[in-house]
Amino acid sequence: MTERKVKTIAFANNKGGSGKTTTCANVGYSLALLGRRVLLIDGDMQLNLTLSFFPEDTVLDYACGEKNLYTAMKKEEDLQDYVIHTPYENLDLIPSSTLMSGIEYDLFAKWQRELILSRSLKRLKETGGYDYILIDAPPTLGGWVMNILCASDYVILPVEASPWGLFGVANMFEFLDSVKKLVPELNLLGVVITKMDARKSYGRQTLEALQEFREVNVFHTIIRVDSEIEWAQDHSRPVMAYKKSARSAGEYMELAKEVESHVRGSR
Repeated sequence: MTERKVKTIAFANNKGGSGKTTTCANVGYSLALLGRRVLLIDGDMQLNLTLSFFPEDTVLDYACGEKNLYTAMKKEEDLQDYVIHTPYENLDLIPSSTLMSGIEYDLFAKWQRELILSRSLKRLKETGGYDYILIDAPPTLGGWVMNILCASDYVILPVEASPWGLFGVANMFEFLDSVKKLVPELNLLGVVITKMDARKSYGRQTLEALQEFREVNVFHTIIRVDSEIEWAQDHSRPVMAYKKSARSAGEYMELAKEVESHVRGSR
């Protein structure tokens, strides 16, 4: 049997409210539906990626216990021992902890601290058990996000279609350039426009601004505003698992297919 070559994708944006976690969760679930083995890593102290698949009491048990990303990073342990199964086929998760708020302090004095996550993922990647590892990064720029990017092959940048959606994107691009000095193989897979309201012109303006900003791939699939996303989140489920007929469910599936196409094209 041929060993799988896992591809690691970070979902990052230094601006909150961009739809980053929602995109990570639903693209991951859609890839799993397509038969891909997917591992999700919740890298944010807000726990929202973990909450996308488990109810709050279960999430708090993980966050307050030992089986979470914070514990693994602080102890510099192999992440293979921190994987939990979600209720969905082909989809696993490493949960976060509220203690992730102090992760940069904990890693500060460690050797090659920007590569700790990469080292912890090494054996897990070598097993070939997954096709994709998707990492939800916190909405900041700093040492921990650099850790996430250094452990990744690709970055997807969700940008909200709003007057303030592009705020800080220039800083994000500059940060990516600085990380690429450490890991030249890191690639920006593309920008995905989220929360697009067809009644407003912000979507077109956001698209035009991104095209003028620099040459960057903007995914054809646009995620529009859909109340079903919030209802799905309230039930701790991906939107397609909550309501398969939801408009956003189809959009996330199309985005997942587009992501796969770009990954194959970049090899």
